[in-house]
Amino acid sequence: MEASVKEFAELVALFCVTISVFLLAGGAVFAFGRLVWNWRSFADLDVRRRIWLHFAGVIVLALEFALAADIAETAVAPTWDDIGRLAAIAGIRTFLNLFLERDMEVLGEAHRASRKKKAVAAH
Repeated sequence: MEASVKEFAELVALFCVTISVFLLAGGAVFAFGRLVWNWRSFADLDVRRRIWLHFAGVIVLALEFALAADIAETAVAPTWDDIGRLAAIAGIRTFLNLFLERDMEVLGEAHRASRKKKAVAAH
């Protein structure tokens, strides 16, 4: 029974890692495409904020899937070494996530304020 649960957990981990990699690859390609598309207006801070905010959101989501993969890998009969490794990885990924989300919130507010200012100036 434990062997089949461990195999299933490994499949879940592989699935989560695959999603994480596809998210990162897709987000990077999308961000690069937006950079190329907006190369003439890249000096505009709003353009850079939009691109960064979208890419940061993708990275946050990819980190969540990567963490889920790590949890699934160690869910069945973990050793103390596995638990320690998971704790370190979870701590690092959570730390990265918190700072990315905080930066996204700050830049998102700045972006909304900038758009509001432009809308008011247009009227």
